[in-house]
Amino acid sequence: MRNIEANRPRKQELALPDIRVTESDSRRLSSLANSSMELFPRVAHFLAREIERASVVADEKELRGVVRMGSKVAYRDDETGIAREVVLVYPHEANIELSRISILTPVGAALIGLSAGQRIEFQTPGSGTRSVTVLAVSD
Repeated sequence: MRNIEANRPRKQELALPDIRVTESDSRRLSSLANSSMELFPRVAHFLAREIERASVVADEKELRGVVRMGSKVAYRDDETGIAREVVLVYPHEANIELSRISILTPVGAALIGLSAGQRIEFQTPGSGTRSVTVLAVSD
């Protein structure tokens, strides 16, 4: 009997892009992810995985053009083509009306450590997938 699933085309998964974070962001975001596992398990696990796989650099090293906490990020939703500009913040600073998105949102966790031109795919709350491309980063 033939396996019909094997013949069905699959959506091509994106390779995970290289990301960089500072030592202090790594420590603080790892702690935030661990303390949020019960309330936000999916995004907390995703954030923890992203921080774990990131290249960690000294706090003194300048990370120009890399999404960090407090960075202003322009990105494009790759499915809709819609571009947005947001500031990546900690949960207590989030305010959608001011375009301040929490690191504990799927898109926030996906953006950390990326540079302009990089693209990442992540899972949405509805268990779908979405990909975004970073267009520009400023501090």
